[in-house]
Amino acid sequence: MKTPAVKKADAQKGRTMIEVFNPANGKRIGEVPSFSMDESLAALRETREAQAKWARIPIAQRLEIIKTFGEILHERADEVARLLSAENGKPLYEAYIHEVLPVIHLTAYFVKRAEKILAPKPIPIWVFKNRKSYIHYKPRGVTLIISPWNYPFTIPAGAVIMNLIAGNGVLLKPASLTPLIAYKMREIFDAAGLDPKLFQIISGPGRMAEELIEKGPPYINFVNFTGSTEIGKVVASLCGRHLIPCSMELGGKDPAIVCEDADIALAARSIVNGAFGNSGQICASVERVYVHKNVFDIFVKEVVKLTRELIQDDPAVNVRTDIGSMTSREQLEIVQRQVEDAVRKGAHVHTGGKLSDKGGMFFEPTVLTHVTDDMEVLQEETFGPVLPIMSVEDDREAIRKANEGIYGLSAYVFTKDTGKGRRIAEQIEAGTVMLNETLITHAFPETPWQGFKESGTGRAHSDDGLRDLCLPCHVNYDTMPIPRLLWKKFWVWHPYDSKKIRRFHSLYGLIFIKSSLGRKLSLLKNMLF
Repeated sequence: MKTPAVKKADAQKGRTMIEVFNPANGKRIGEVPSFSMDESLAALRETREAQAKWARIPIAQRLEIIKTFGEILHERADEVARLLSAENGKPLYEAYIHEVLPVIHLTAYFVKRAEKILAPKPIPIWVFKNRKSYIHYKPRGVTLIISPWNYPFTIPAGAVIMNLIAGNGVLLKPASLTPLIAYKMREIFDAAGLDPKLFQIISGPGRMAEELIEKGPPYINFVNFTGSTEIGKVVASLCGRHLIPCSMELGGKDPAIVCEDADIALAARSIVNGAFGNSGQICASVERVYVHKNVFDIFVKEVVKLTRELIQDDPAVNVRTDIGSMTSREQLEIVQRQVEDAVRKGAHVHTGGKLSDKGGMFFEPTVLTHVTDDMEVLQEETFGPVLPIMSVEDDREAIRKANEGIYGLSAYVFTKDTGKGRRIAEQIEAGTVMLNETLITHAFPETPWQGFKESGTGRAHSDDGLRDLCLPCHVNYDTMPIPRLLWKKFWVWHPYDSKKIRRFHSLYGLIFIKSSLGRKLSLLKNMLF
């Protein structure tokens, strides 16, 4: 099978092109231009000029274009989902449910709510009542979005939509494995009436984004990166060098905890979905499960049963496909290496554990037990269809195990006792903890998508996520001018003297320090005389 993306010279167009292949069957499905650095910088400058005009447009007018985008996307959902499935290898169902429909949801949510979210926010002043303050939100400028291949539509589309609403321009660098869907998104924005210079796509090798951050200032005002922790650290370091604010959505090794009182049928079905959705190529995939020892055997049995029922096939030929191909050859090799290491060290394979007979990019959904902490499958992010299940003595051990490691993106707790589940959730070091479900909050635009530790910084989605894409500007103004008679003796200006120090010290003592009536009278005297 051909590599999913290779470059070739296009003599007719006089430029290098990137060929794109369907990972499930190896067929060529398209090509996109590979931008030079000069072309990328020119696009960046164009976007900056267009953004200056966009920022002056009232938010209600911006939202009309975003609304139209959502309407057109709904009309063309099947076209978009089929391209997604072909380019990424995921089932058509997941292309709809995980990617296209959540973008329609996010669009509608912010079209309805954005004006209120970005309205000026008053700040109550506690003591100095002669003044008032508020925060108002201004566009940052141009955001560079560096998007991944595992969710090549929903992740960048959400970021593009929110940035445009905030008044920013957008330069999108899609993953080289899956650039076609980015151009399809741009096509829909064009149809919605967006200025084509305001949102531009620069396809090319991954290193191009890093070089652009180095050469792009002052035109780049924010960077949104989704990808591996290793590359994210490089990108964040480059941003830090130029004081460019950024958000980093990085790797995960997300745990699930199955308590003794859990609904085993529900937990098993949700965890199978959370482990094998998108062939496990999700930063928030369930990559380790800690199960109370008293329900361990029955849970494993149910998980293995459900996993064996999954239909693995090429989504292009079987619409009932539950698990498609992997997208990246490099990632497939990591999965193979981790499983081989686990088996060599004593792990038991209940199902899967090898390449599928469907083709070279298909790895069978795999369930492992007898997994120990020295195995690579627990030490490293897998990003593939592998589910290690471990037995624990009690909830305390499960919490301790869940908090081990460098990642803190998402976690999942299964119990029938909501109060207990929330108490456990609040002890887990993760940006999001869900009770009795996996993955789905990424489809809730109201909720933040965020990671702790080496899973990233900043957040996507949510009201605060939209505000993060703006400059929060503080304005303080007077409501009651200080009388001229008080300027010298009772206000902060010059001239300075010891009496003014005593007056302010006494004032703060009266307001902030609890004391006896006699002490307060003394402070009042010092303040007035």
